[in-house]
Amino acid sequence: MKRFDERDTIFARFSYKEGSPEYEDYYKRNPDIKEADDKMRQPPFPYGEGTATFTPLNSAIAGATFRFLADVSKFSEGEINPQKVEIEPAVITKKLKGLAKFYGAQLVGVTKLKEEYYYSHRGRKAENYGEEVHNIHKYAIVFATEMDKDMINRAPLIGEGIEVTKGYVNTAVIGMILSYYLRELGYNARNHMDGNYLLIAPLVAEAAGLGQIGRSGILITKKYGKRVRLGVVTTNLELLIDEREDFGITQFCEICGNCAMVCPGKAIPKENRKEIDGALRWKIEPENCFDIWKKVGTDCGVCISTCPFSQGVEGDLVEKMKGQPELMERIFKEFKEKHGTRTFNSSPHEWL
Repeated sequence: MKRFDERDTIFARFSYKEGSPEYEDYYKRNPDIKEADDKMRQPPFPYGEGTATFTPLNSAIAGATFRFLADVSKFSEGEINPQKVEIEPAVITKKLKGLAKFYGAQLVGVTKLKEEYYYSHRGRKAENYGEEVHNIHKYAIVFATEMDKDMINRAPLIGEGIEVTKGYVNTAVIGMILSYYLRELGYNARNHMDGNYLLIAPLVAEAAGLGQIGRSGILITKKYGKRVRLGVVTTNLELLIDEREDFGITQFCEICGNCAMVCPGKAIPKENRKEIDGALRWKIEPENCFDIWKKVGTDCGVCISTCPFSQGVEGDLVEKMKGQPELMERIFKEFKEKHGTRTFNSSPHEWL
C-alpha cells in the first residue's frame, strides 16, 4: 500500500502562505491545483468572521482551543529516562490501557505498526515541511474519547465544532500522559495529536480493533459510531496486540449511504467502492468538504450526526449484523423511523 504524503492533505495545503518556500515548492510540483487552492485560502475561514455560524464569543472558544493545541504539540516528543525499567509486555499493556481509560478514554487498543500507516513526508508545519518520515515505531496504543451526542447533533452549528475541539484536547492530554509515562520508564514514545501526526490515526485504530472505516472515511465504532476523537501514542516497547475486527460496516455502508445523501458539500460518494491504489475504497472529495467548513464556519459534522451508529444501535444487533443484509436493512429502517434523515436538537448548554 502506498504511503500518503501529508503535504497533499487539505489542512497542509490550506496553511501554505503565498510566496513562502513551501508554497513555491508544492505548487511547482502540483501546478494543476494551484488556482483552486489559492481560492480556498481566501477568507472567510472556519470559525472566522464572515461564516454563517460566526459569533465573537462562541467561535473564539474553538479558536482558543486550536491555539492551545498548537502550543502544546511541541511536547509530543521529549527526553527519555536513561534508567530503563524492565517490564513484561502483558503487564505494561494492561497498565497503559488502564491509564488511558483512567484519564478519559472510552476505547483503547494496541497494534503493531505497518509502514503504510505513516505519512511519507511531513507537510503541516513550515519548520518540517518536506521531511521524510523515518522514525517509525513498532507499536501503537490508540484510544478514542466519546463526543457528546447532544452537542454533535447540533451539526453544523458552533456547538458541534466546540465539542470536536474538546475531543482533540481530551485525546491530546491522554496521549501526553502515556508518552511522558513511557519515556519516564526509559522507552522512546511519541504522542500523535491534532496538528502533529506522523501517521493516519483511523488506519491505526481500525488495525487495533476500535472500529471500521466507513463510506465517509471516518472510523465507525460499535457503541459510539463516528462520535469519537482518536489519539495515538507510538513506542518500541514490546506490547500485546489486539486483533482487527470486521463487524460488517462495509456492507452496512453500502446499504445505508445516509451520510452521502445529506453531505452539504457532496464530498462523500454515493456509488460503491472503487479500486484505488490497489485497494477497494470510497474516495472522499476533501476540497468539497473544506468548502462547506469555510461557508458554515465549523467543521460541519453532519456526516457524524447522521450515521445510525452515532445515534446508537442495539448491541445485540451490532454483534449479529455481519453478513446479514436483512438485519442491516432493519437497523437502517429503525434509524429512519426514529430520527428521519437526520437528528437536530437545541443547544444542551445554556452558555452557548
